[in-house]
Amino acid sequence: MNTSESSQLLNQKSNSNSATTSSEARLLVRETLRISANLASAPPSPSPPRFGRIEDQYIGSTLRLICCEEIDGRRFKYLSHFDPNKKSNKNSIRSVSLQTPQAPVEGLMSFVRSYVVPEGFPESVAPSYVPYMTWRALKHFFGGAMGVFTTQTLLNSVGVSQNRAVPGAVAINWILKDGAGRVGKMLFARQGKKFDYDLKQLRISGDLLMELGAGVELATAAFPHLFLPLACAANVAKNVAAVTSTSTRTPIYKAFAKGENIGDVTAKGECIGNVADLLGTGLSIMIAKRNPSLITTFGLLSCGYVFSSYQEVKSVVLHTLNRARFTVAVESFLKTGRVPTLQEGNSMESIFSFPWTKQRPIVLGPRFKEAFQDPNSYYVMEPIFQGEQYLVTYNPRKGNIYALLKDQAKSDDILKAAFHAHVLFHMIHTSNDNQSSVMKQCENELSSPLPATTDLQAHVTESYKLVSALYGSFKNKAKEQGWVMSESLLNPGRARLCCVN
Repeated sequence: MNTSESSQLLNQKSNSNSATTSSEARLLVRETLRISANLASAPPSPSPPRFGRIEDQYIGSTLRLICCEEIDGRRFKYLSHFDPNKKSNKNSIRSVSLQTPQAPVEGLMSFVRSYVVPEGFPESVAPSYVPYMTWRALKHFFGGAMGVFTTQTLLNSVGVSQNRAVPGAVAINWILKDGAGRVGKMLFARQGKKFDYDLKQLRISGDLLMELGAGVELATAAFPHLFLPLACAANVAKNVAAVTSTSTRTPIYKAFAKGENIGDVTAKGECIGNVADLLGTGLSIMIAKRNPSLITTFGLLSCGYVFSSYQEVKSVVLHTLNRARFTVAVESFLKTGRVPTLQEGNSMESIFSFPWTKQRPIVLGPRFKEAFQDPNSYYVMEPIFQGEQYLVTYNPRKGNIYALLKDQAKSDDILKAAFHAHVLFHMIHTSNDNQSSVMKQCENELSSPLPATTDLQAHVTESYKLVSALYGSFKNKAKEQGWVMSESLLNPGRARLCCVN
């Protein structure tokens, strides 16, 4: 190979190497740009939480971030002043809010909520808390307004506004009035357990009694010479109503509380009642200056009070099954095959079935002589319930279903006896409805359209089979709906059948 050919070959290799280097450089630049773009578009990776002193921030400043804090949805930063030697000065901690300052209206609303709303609202209370408190506040508003007129009437009747009134006699009459009220309060306190199982019924009856007492107090204006007996009677009624309200308050608040916040719910509920009472009192004072008609004012305020009280009681959703709610649940189960929800069962409960009324078709735990009028009827029924701790029968003379309890009856036995009594009651009345045309022909001959002894035995036997098949299903469905079943709230009688030695 000559010299010219060698130089030409070297030039070609040099050109080839330079071309390769140039293409690699362009490729490297493109890859670098692509990676930079990807890094720029990728979301920043979350940094782990940092606590304690953070000196990376505020570089070049005498402030250093110590930590962050959050309270009630508001965030704060805590800063500290540092000297050049990196030693913090004493009492140099500063807090900086990360939110804009609250408006005056928002600050006022936050202050009011801290007094009338439980902490963690609305998650900390049941959904029925708001309607209950709304009606409760309205009831206390009308009650506070009524208090102004009743107090004014009592003072006028006792003679405070008359110059000839003897101060000693006025004081004695007033003390006797209050003393009579306290005696009535002590006597009514013996009702005890009824405040638990007939809570709503006693609550509404107590509010009605409160209005009755207010009406009697206003009557002293028409009969001032009867001040002492009328005022004593009114104060007894109002103190009995106060016992009822106080005794039923805690179970109601307990139904609203979620978790261990019953004290908070109670405190805020009482605060709402007091605020509403003060507003009603203030409005009534302004109205009283115009000397309105006492009868008209009393009628309007009483209607508002009673209506608010009724709506207040109806808005309470209890989880327990007392007599009234147990009846609603069993009747719904027998007719439709389903147990009503908590809201449905409470709304369908009759709150005017007062506990002192004796006209109840089903008697749980009665005396033997109340259920049976002759021994033959007992001997017919006793073998059917040989394996049970109760006995269910029907007394055609009194028109009641009786569920007698044996001395070994437990909680579930009492619940089963009550369920069996409702099943038998349902079967008898369904049978009467189906045979209504036949019963109409016998109305002149029979004193009662309900079944004879032989028919009753057949009904009881059939009801026993139904209870054996349905009671377990009823209990399971009731628990699924959130109901709490307890025999103590069914208020069974104390009588028990014992074995003969």
